[in-house]
Amino acid sequence: MIDVVIAGAGPNGLMLACELALAGVRPVVLERLTGPTTEQRANGLVGQVVRVLDRRGLYERLVQADGPPTPAEGFIFGAFPLDLRGVPKNDVFTVMVPQRRIEAMLTGRAAELGVEILRDHEVVGLEQGEKSVVVHIMGREPIEAAYLVGADGGRSAVRKLAGIGFPGVTTDTSVWLSGHVSVPDGMVAQDGGLIIEGYGKVPPFQHTRTDHGVITWAPGQVPMLNTAEWDRTDKPEASLGELAASASRVVGVPVTLGPPAGPGPHLMRRLEGGNTRLAERYREGRVLLLGDAAHVHSAIGGPGLNLGLQDAVNLGWKLAAAVLGKAREGLLDTYESERRPAAARVTMHTQAQSVLIGPGAEVTALRELFGELMTMPSTRKHIADLMAGTDVVYDMGPAEGPLVGRLAPDFPGLRELTRPGRPLLIDPAGNLTPGPFAGRVDTVGAGEGAGAAPAGMLVRPDGYVAWQGDTTDGLQEALSYWFGRP
Repeated sequence: MIDVVIAGAGPNGLMLACELALAGVRPVVLERLTGPTTEQRANGLVGQVVRVLDRRGLYERLVQADGPPTPAEGFIFGAFPLDLRGVPKNDVFTVMVPQRRIEAMLTGRAAELGVEILRDHEVVGLEQGEKSVVVHIMGREPIEAAYLVGADGGRSAVRKLAGIGFPGVTTDTSVWLSGHVSVPDGMVAQDGGLIIEGYGKVPPFQHTRTDHGVITWAPGQVPMLNTAEWDRTDKPEASLGELAASASRVVGVPVTLGPPAGPGPHLMRRLEGGNTRLAERYREGRVLLLGDAAHVHSAIGGPGLNLGLQDAVNLGWKLAAAVLGKAREGLLDTYESERRPAAARVTMHTQAQSVLIGPGAEVTALRELFGELMTMPSTRKHIADLMAGTDVVYDMGPAEGPLVGRLAPDFPGLRELTRPGRPLLIDPAGNLTPGPFAGRVDTVGAGEGAGAAPAGMLVRPDGYVAWQGDTTDGLQEALSYWFGRP
């Protein structure tokens, strides 16, 4: 019997497979597609997930450079520039790479860890028992596993087969066009902005709103242009001519676009409307949901992989403990209690941003007021935490402290200590001991790399602080709460 079957070989499913393999569990990934997709999807990573990847040694692989990530000096929110300079404890990290590159990196890492990925395997049914779930695959023999995880996207077959509801809202008033393009010489400013005669400059990598829609310009080796319009009665096909016409309507003057240069694949896509949905629950018996199978929302601000990949890191060690018989009763349910509120925050702020970029004089008035709020340092800090995902603090049971429930703060040596994915007892003062949990938790003293730590703390495999203190008060309770019986 397989330990865990993961349906879906996207970034979230691959990340979960890597986490399970690190913990000593044997996952098998099933993917209905015969090969990696060339479709342009997410354009990068935003938020504290970049730090999470760095602590697994994956950030350097992705950017192909040495050293830890540094926070961004600016970002966007609802087509407003978000100035992050001077924001205390700025956790808005960005990595601008296409999703297919992220998938390729995670596929390579999964192969190193011995993960089996089976393509052309489409899940079409499941049967749950007391100790296992049988997964039915189109045209192939069923597979029995201890658990099944649906990481198979917003139209998740696993979610539907498990009978988990997916309530939310669907909008059909917007039309988004995206495409790789070229522009005449002289239209690209020194800072990368797009100069449109008769309108002005469209800043790079920002949503620019007008009363007629939104335009976004991404310079680079193969530049990309995006537009959004509302309340269109026609149903245009995605084409270079339609994208140029849409951009012209948004800015109010003609926009000249040419076909993209160089080898493809090149993007030309049309999206109509959108969905904001959140699964009623993340678990049904031995079936769990991950990533877009559990939540879908607007892509504005790029929060999707920040949310989904952290789902995977949160679920990985808990599911491994359940498979290996080391989990206390109820541990696996903390996956939903911790990650579903994080998804609710993302669905909330993406809906709010969608309102802020909409057309009309009343939205312009709202933006004028919101723009005043964005000049306030407290507002910029609040929005930064919202976009990074650091505003969600986990309930750590009996433990208390300013670090508890948050991602462990950076200190020299932590990146290397967290790469194996093991629980850590950080002991800079030499006062702490895991006692009977010594076989499950690695104790790190000042001589092993914890000398610069801000405090003594128990760090879960997902990097979150489960206990904080300079004495052993409450430590055994926290160890039992998260790591079962010794």
